[in-house]
Amino acid sequence: MAVRINAVGKLIRPRLKLFEFDVRFASQVTRLFPDEYDGPLMKTEVPGPRSKELLARYDNCNKNVDHVVFFCDYNKSRGNYLVDADGNRLLDLFTQVASVPIGYNHPALVAAVQDPSNLSVFVNRPALGVHPNEDLPERVENALLSVAPRGLNRVQTMACGACSVENAIKLAFCWFRKKQRKGAPVSEEELQSCLTNQLPGTTPFTILSFRGAFHGRTLGALTCTHSKWVHKLDIPSLDWPYATFPRLKYPLSKYAEENREEERRCLYEVRMTVEKYNAEGKCVAGVITEPIQSEGGDNHASAEFFQGLQEICKEYGMAFIIDEVQTGGGSCGTFWAHEQWNLPSPADLVCFSKKMLTGGLYYNDDFAVDGGHRMFNTWMGDPGKVVLLEKVVETIQKDGLVQNVHETGEYLQDNLKCLEDTYPDIFSSSRGVGTYCAIDVSDPVTLQRVIQGMRNRGVQLGSCGQSSIRFRPTLVFQKHHVDILMDVFHRVVADITGEDSMHPQRNAASK
Repeated sequence: MAVRINAVGKLIRPRLKLFEFDVRFASQVTRLFPDEYDGPLMKTEVPGPRSKELLARYDNCNKNVDHVVFFCDYNKSRGNYLVDADGNRLLDLFTQVASVPIGYNHPALVAAVQDPSNLSVFVNRPALGVHPNEDLPERVENALLSVAPRGLNRVQTMACGACSVENAIKLAFCWFRKKQRKGAPVSEEELQSCLTNQLPGTTPFTILSFRGAFHGRTLGALTCTHSKWVHKLDIPSLDWPYATFPRLKYPLSKYAEENREEERRCLYEVRMTVEKYNAEGKCVAGVITEPIQSEGGDNHASAEFFQGLQEICKEYGMAFIIDEVQTGGGSCGTFWAHEQWNLPSPADLVCFSKKMLTGGLYYNDDFAVDGGHRMFNTWMGDPGKVVLLEKVVETIQKDGLVQNVHETGEYLQDNLKCLEDTYPDIFSSSRGVGTYCAIDVSDPVTLQRVIQGMRNRGVQLGSCGQSSIRFRPTLVFQKHHVDILMDVFHRVVADITGEDSMHPQRNAASK
């Protein structure tokens, strides 16, 4: 099967025809990022000589560089394109592990950094827990409360995703214990016993998580992480419960009943696990879940599954914690992925970071803790990141970027489906919401060949799970970028299989 795109970049179904990308076609596109590059430009393999030289130098002072892919020239990077130290220009669909919201060096963010009125927070980095900058309340209202999930009227910034999850867990424990006290004051025995990790001050509460989850690398978040051994080996974990996250079969329309049964089974397992831990005195104070298990392999579940999960939380008096560190900020075609679940009532706690630039968590009055220093660290986030996020949110709204993600996401998903139809021996189970997409590759070895081949031809991708490619583009990723992506995919498959890549004549209207 071939891939065909018409003159305006519209997918023609059911058959798609491979085309050779033409920068003249790209120049006709209305771009969401001003003055963006026309396409990839490769000078060396990746990593190139300069990156290798820098890696050897960095290794001398770090010795923790096995995960470094290549070094970057961020001064030259722009929009959806990442330039490396060797001058290679790559279309970036991994975007610093899903954390670049509106493209590299967006003019609005550059202007915010250069604005003299903003310089003091970048230079001084106030300790927000004790001496916040005077304009912080206004900034938080504009950048964070303006996009707060439904029903959550409080927000606390944090430095990263892991500490956001960590503090959400702590708030759930404090809330659960406050309910148990039924208005009684904290006893002197509690105050003293907690200092030596003893009852009653140190509670035996737990948080239920899911197989395949990734919530961070601090100890509480890591206890809730069950995706890859590299995150957990040799590190003690708490005795907290976990249950099976659904493993859906694709296409969804073909396996509707099997998938419903899988989700029912998983919800039953949640219920039984909660009852087991509660009976042992290790009360489950909350359940934490990702809308899409990202590190674990881009595992999805239906809105009905999450509705059922919230119902179980309410039945057993547990907090419902949603980890939107990777999914939040618009990449799923709504600002928050869980907006698509039609929950009968708001979530209790929502964690965020990555595309939101600052870490943090949303909650409501019920989860507010009494007294200072109970949710506290030196910086409690970074006001400079809030300044930038304010401009990000403004740009998202002004340029209609969530709608762009929705439209581009449909186009990307259609093309990924055609990719697996064209090469069923290599690709399968394409899936996604918005531009937050993934596709499975036949085996881990082929996965690495595809990712390296794409990189050497100018497209940067990320992997997840055992053998999946995950797509995490910016919010200014558009249909003409999908066209480039698919062209490179076909070329790389031709490289791997040794088959000649088909390059039919371009549509005359695109010349």
